[in-house]
Amino acid sequence: MQSQDVAPRPAAIDVTTAEAALVEHYPRLARLAYLTLPATLGRNRRVLTAHSLVQRALPHGRTPTPPAVIPAQSKGREGDPGYALVRTRVIRTALDAARPLTFRAWPRRAQLPALLPQVRGLRLFPRSGGGDEAALDQALSALSAPARAAYVLRGLERLPDEVLREVLAAAGVADPDGALREAAAVPAQELLLASREFDPCTLHARPTDLMRRRQHTRAALAAAAAALVCGALLVLPGGGWGPDGAAAPAYAQNPSARAALDPGKLTRVAPTAWRTSPRTDFSVWPARGDRAGDTALLRRALAVWARPGESVQVSATPGTPSGGPAGPPQLLYAGKVDAARVVLLYDGLRIVRYAEPVSGTEGAALDFARVDGAGRAEAAAVVLGRADGNVRYLTAPWITRAGERDLLKPTAGVMDLHRTADGTVSPLASPATRPGSCTSWNVLQLTDRSGGTRLLTDLGELTPAHLTVGRPAAPREAAGAAALRTWAPFACSLASQRGQGVRTVNAWQYARQPLPGGSGEGAWVCTRAETWRGGGAGALAQFRAPSSAYGAVTAKGQDSPACGPKDPHVLAGVLWKSDTGAWYLLAAADRGAVSMRATGAVTGEVEGHTLALPAKPDAKPELTATLGDGKTLDHLR
Repeated sequence: MQSQDVAPRPAAIDVTTAEAALVEHYPRLARLAYLTLPATLGRNRRVLTAHSLVQRALPHGRTPTPPAVIPAQSKGREGDPGYALVRTRVIRTALDAARPLTFRAWPRRAQLPALLPQVRGLRLFPRSGGGDEAALDQALSALSAPARAAYVLRGLERLPDEVLREVLAAAGVADPDGALREAAAVPAQELLLASREFDPCTLHARPTDLMRRRQHTRAALAAAAAALVCGALLVLPGGGWGPDGAAAPAYAQNPSARAALDPGKLTRVAPTAWRTSPRTDFSVWPARGDRAGDTALLRRALAVWARPGESVQVSATPGTPSGGPAGPPQLLYAGKVDAARVVLLYDGLRIVRYAEPVSGTEGAALDFARVDGAGRAEAAAVVLGRADGNVRYLTAPWITRAGERDLLKPTAGVMDLHRTADGTVSPLASPATRPGSCTSWNVLQLTDRSGGTRLLTDLGELTPAHLTVGRPAAPREAAGAAALRTWAPFACSLASQRGQGVRTVNAWQYARQPLPGGSGEGAWVCTRAETWRGGGAGALAQFRAPSSAYGAVTAKGQDSPACGPKDPHVLAGVLWKSDTGAWYLLAAADRGAVSMRATGAVTGEVEGHTLALPAKPDAKPELTATLGDGKTLDHLR
């Protein structure tokens, strides 16, 4: 809220006050600059420019500051006039850096490459986020620089509009109202603005051109000739690096590396190989798509995979290496998908998706997903593209039918999706790109030639997650009527697994519990997400009362073996209010438990695997259970 105590005369801020604010809030100021700068700079230059702008934001001596800018916040850093001054200077120079260079005016300092800081021999870029972060970055890149600054200040600084206008005007924006209106067209996503995707202070590093760095002793004439050649390549139609599109300069000339970049050496599997192969995974997918014979497109995809340029948006699921191929990969698909040309490649460990606009190569994207050990279910579909909140899949050659169903409505039936001859299905609504309240959760239902039916859900990655139900030792497909009823109240909990590299998610109803006061019977379910990398598995214990349509998460376990094949046991509890207003501690373990005990704020012990004891609404008891073999089972955490 804006302060009412505004001095009539500008306050003078000395350099020591501004420096203290800059040092204390340096990561926040760098994030503001990074998000305001245009994505066209490339991630490496964008990071260095953001740091340069913040470091050059110190005033000289004592600087008067417009009083309307200082009270934009109310406490902590928000009441610091030094922070307000430095923030305004950072936004002003970031807006200068976003202006295109022209021959009609001298360039401003911020429009030129940063003198300091400098990093030689490395390319720096923030850690990759998920699909939501990439979509937000794309939406921000479509805004003007003032609108982008307005959106970032509103989301990160939580400034009200009247203060935003003053800050933008102080930063040199001619039309603050127009910038606010344009920024309002992008939905507010404050949590995404604070994600690691937009943190220029936590960075990944990759080498620059190693081979060229060894050639520093060459004659000046040879260096000048190389610069002329590079200049000629840069002005080729369509931009980029000629036939290699958005790829950086080549750094290796050994035979294996050259073979991996040769589109003529790509592995192409016969269309009927999957029928006779003992394996049923991505290795038996045939090459499909209307551009499978486009040598130029395939060459660009391989070159960008081997050495992505600074303008390429690269993402990878957790635990997936993003290096180039060790040898010629297998071609799965090459074709036009909506407004992009897409190539899918497979190297035995990873699925790699290369996408570029239909015209040119500016804005190319490269996505990696680990798929080693995929079976018939996990290799049933791959994401081709996302647009307008929808996702489009390429299905395996053994798939005969595709449909869409709402997991929250188990009795609603399946809506058939059109499937083309090459295995592409029509778009379906994706829950991974829809933030906010969970009113539906659409999943892909596939039927293969063996008659099996399975459900897959989009969690924002290249490969959808396979949904199952049942005991951890023997999960089964989630496509039957009983399985759908089990999943329906807990489908919205899948949102917590977005972008985690999830391979399968199993829902296991491990207990049913009669509720005190004749309130019916509650259901206890454990949903466990297994990842492609093995580690990082997540387990959620959830409880659903008869009066509620949805389950509530009562306990979480990360990297925990609970309710998994190696440790098929789980224990969780919840404080529950009955219809009469009385509070109870409810707890349940799987049927392997023979007794349960509560200690601390609530005490009691019962035989069996469920427990209900009177409790206070703020009680925090400890729970343990004894298994049939005498071992102790602790509360899931």
